[in-house]
Amino acid sequence: MTPQSDEDEVWRQIVASFNESAGDDPADRPWPDRENVPDGEEPTSKPTPEELDEAAEETGDEPAEAVDDDHDHYVPPPPPPLPKADLVTRVAWTALFGGPAYLLLAAMLKLPMDPWIVFTAVASFIGGFVALVVRMGDGPPNDSGWDDGAVI
Repeated sequence: MTPQSDEDEVWRQIVASFNESAGDDPADRPWPDRENVPDGEEPTSKPTPEELDEAAEETGDEPAEAVDDDHDHYVPPPPPPLPKADLVTRVAWTALFGGPAYLLLAAMLKLPMDPWIVFTAVASFIGGFVALVVRMGDGPPNDSGWDDGAVI
């Protein structure tokens, strides 16, 4: 047999078994009776401790402890206050957002924009951006200590 005829035979087997069942289908298994809910009695809330105790008696388990739902979720601590910004940082942020905001408002209100006003707004945006980037720093934090980690 040639390799081509082997492939053709395998292909014929695949096509012939296309509609066959794959075996044990979970959908064919019957639904357990204990999972059935009577019509109109959809569970809408958690069972009470008394209902849990009755169910435990029926199955022979120990009674359940009452669960307080208020303590089941994590409540994060309040965040620390934001650090106070110095004057240069506040002016840089104001310039960064103030220049474009002025241009946007002036365009929406159809105010006359002289060339020197447009230049000032654009220059304040660029100046604020540059000031924030320069003050950002690129060195290690001050509290990093003497060890720089793994240096190769």
